[in-house]
Formats: sequence, structure tokens, C-alpha cells
Amino acid sequence: MEDKEYSNIYAIPANYTDSGKLLGGMLETRNAIETLLLVILLGYPELFWIPVSTSIRIVIMTVTLIPLAVVSMMGIDGDSLFQYIGHMVQYLFRKRKLHMRRVGYKYDQSQLKKKKKSKTRKA
Repeated sequence: MEDKEYSNIYAIPANYTDSGKLLGGMLETRNAIETLLLVILLGYPELFWIPVSTSIRIVIMTVTLIPLAVVSMMGIDGDSLFQYIGHMVQYLFRKRKLHMRRVGYKYDQSQLKKKKKSKTRKA
């Protein structure tokens, strides 16, 4: 009697964790909502407030709204567009300046001493 090899290893499909996404896992729900919001907010003024002919209006909307919608649907660096903008705003307010000493440079002793803050009050 031959012993058959029994394997309980199963292949997990790549789209296993794609639940909660739209269009078969291609589009995240957050990105779809942000895209819809941006297209409505920018498309309405272009549609009703620009005083040009209809064909020019369609060209303007095509040139502006389609690239915005594509970038918003894809996101940037794994985040949605609004998350990325939030990260950039946080960076602008929380950035630090790092000061490093140069290697091999002979500093003057007055440069190496840290300045102490005076605790006396000026009246």
C-alpha cells in the first residue's frame, strides 16, 4: 500500500482582502466618495457659471474634471487625496529644523557652547 501525500496548504487569492471595495476590488469606497464630491463641487460651477458656448464648456470640463477624477480615484501613495492633503498640511505645521555638526570641521569653543536663556525679567 502506498501512502499518498496529503497537503493542507491552500492558495489564498490576491483579492481575498478586497471586501469593502467597489468595482471588484479596484476602487476604495473612500476614494469613490471623495471623487464624487470633488467632481460635483468643481463641475457645477463649470457647468452653470462659465459664460461660453456648450462645446467649449464640454472641453473645459473634460480637461479639468477627468484628470482630477482619475487622481482622486487612484489616490496618492496609498492614501486618498484628502488624506494626502491632510498629511501635507500637518507637515507644514509640524516640521522641524535639524542642525548637525560637520564631521572634521574645527569649531571655535564659543560656537560649541550653548547659549543659556536668561531668567531675569525685563520691566
